[in-house]
Amino acid sequence: MFSNSYIFRFASIMVILVAALLSAAALLLKPMQDRNISIEKMQDILKASNITADASNAIDLYNENMVQELAVDLSGDVKATYTRSGFEQGNVRAFDIKVKETLKQIADYRSGKSTTQPLLPVFIIKSSDGSKRYVFPVRGIGLWGPVWGNVALNEDLVTVAGVKFDHKGETPGLGAEISTEDFASQFINKRIFDSQGNFISVKVVKGIASGDHQVDAISGGTITSDGVSEMLYSGLENYLPFIKSLKVL
Repeated sequence: MFSNSYIFRFASIMVILVAALLSAAALLLKPMQDRNISIEKMQDILKASNITADASNAIDLYNENMVQELAVDLSGDVKATYTRSGFEQGNVRAFDIKVKETLKQIADYRSGKSTTQPLLPVFIIKSSDGSKRYVFPVRGIGLWGPVWGNVALNEDLVTVAGVKFDHKGETPGLGAEISTEDFASQFINKRIFDSQGNFISVKVVKGIASGDHQVDAISGGTITSDGVSEMLYSGLENYLPFIKSLKVL
């Protein structure tokens, strides 16, 4: 019969070995996981710009259609510009900016906890007709967790060219419908500014939507719909100084 000390040593060794194996596996898989995350991000940016890509061609299509990646501050100033040829200005690539972390930095900056202006990512994508799409990542809260997406505006920076939304854990058949084509297609040609140039955003409303600034909410998904409305308003509001700096309104 084995002694207690032997059993303890054996168990300790096995725990260490298993932990080492899991750590090694995580390190080996991380480059593949990072690549998959990047590919999905490229697909979402392209989809908002009405360019469909799958995992096999997302990188090529993104590189082909990406005009510029911009890192802008809350004053609307461009702090970094990245193109297919590399950095033209600064050294922060917009693609590497994590919006979740940026929103926390914005809250700290506006509350006075930080004096450093956070940087927001903007993606300029070439459409099939040669015009530009300005893609703005946004993030918010749904019923059961985070929701996020990309909003692409046409060159006028007033009308929506397309959107792509996703979620972590919204209810299938209800709030999860924000990730469907039927829901996203409602946003095309909606306007985020009124005729006087006032920022309105696009609101997801219960019942029958009307006008240039509303889309139909998801039946049975009121809280998620409200979360999308808030996400769009607060998310795009952060970009207003940049949008207005282009003087296209």
